[in-house]
Order: sequence, then C-alpha cells, then structure tokens
Amino acid sequence: MAEGGKIRVMIADDHFVVRTGIASILSFEEDIEVVGETDNGVAAVEMAGRLKPDVLLMDLQMPQMSGAEATLRIHETVPEAKVLILTTFGDSLDMKKALDGGAAGALVKSSSQDELIGAIRCIAAGGTVLSREIASSVRELQSAPDLSDRQLEILNLISKGFSNQEIANVVGVTLETVKDHIRKILTKMNASTRAEAASLAVSMHLIKG
Repeated sequence: MAEGGKIRVMIADDHFVVRTGIASILSFEEDIEVVGETDNGVAAVEMAGRLKPDVLLMDLQMPQMSGAEATLRIHETVPEAKVLILTTFGDSLDMKKALDGGAAGALVKSSSQDELIGAIRCIAAGGTVLSREIASSVRELQSAPDLSDRQLEILNLISKGFSNQEIANVVGVTLETVKDHIRKILTKMNASTRAEAASLAVSMHLIKG
C-alpha cells in the first residue's frame, strides 16, 4: 500500500462515465487512492505491471483484450495486484474464466457505493467478495458439461442458424470434423438435436443467445 496505508486502486473499463464515476466515488475515501485508469485490456496488463496497484477494478467486456484474459495475465505477472471484477449480470462464462484466472472477487455494476468500497477494502486485506447473483450463475456453470473451446464456438454458430457446411467454412475445418464435434456435443449435453443443444447452452450461459 501507498504511504499512509492507502489502498492503491486502478480502474479498467472502456466506458469513460463508469471510470470517472468510480474514481469520483473513491476520491472521498481517505484510505483509498486511484493511481491509474485505462479503457482496454492490453493497457490494463501493462499499467498493472508498472503501477502495481493493490486492487484493480476490471470490466469483463473491453477492446483489444477481454477482462478475463487480462485478469489471467495480471495474476501471472503481478500476483500482488488483486483483481475485482465489475460486470453486468449475464457474463457468466467470461466471469468463470476470470475467476479461474485468478480474480479475487466480483461485483455486479448495480452494486451500491458502500458495497463497492467494502469490497475493495476486503480484497486489499486478502479476502474474497462475490455478488450473490454472480455466485449463483457461476455455480450453474460448474455443473455444466465440459465442452472444448471449439465445441463452444460451434454451438454459438448453431445458435445463430449456421448450417454444418457454413460452420465448416467459418471455422476452417472439414464438414466431417464439424459433424464429429456435433456428435460429441450432443452426447455431452444429452441432447437429441443441434437446436436443443444450442438452446441448452444458452440457458446454462455457456454461450450468449
């Protein structure tokens, strides 16, 4: 922490109003100091390595690099910087990736000012914080079938109405490879059709509808 015991906070969010709003809220706290702001994931990784904040408030959806990927890289290179995810409800898959990648906690952006400040203090002290809504959606994912990234990509294309041949063209594999992936997907998800598998994937927050 900075001199005087202040918690050094960095904010990574691609929405200017969100960043400045959070910075303004935190400026009134005597034990918290905002040391940096950025609007993309790549800069967040670089800035975290340079500034070494105590707590990094990270949005999941950012340009150049997702918040989940940035969290993983920061956890590997600057483990002393504790990442607190701030997100809108519905980003369950990315949220799970961020938590698996080393995030110390997560709050929904609709959380109150007191909840945010309390979470920052808790994370800085070595604790963990998880919004009730996020905890519930992550639990659902933990019981979801184990699908590969390629299988999730194919499910996402199925949900958008792509045919098997169109999927093969987009992904860059043969039609037979796509059919093989779909057979495995149906087995893992205990589904009878492509459409049923895609619908289940959306309901489990494995893909976005």
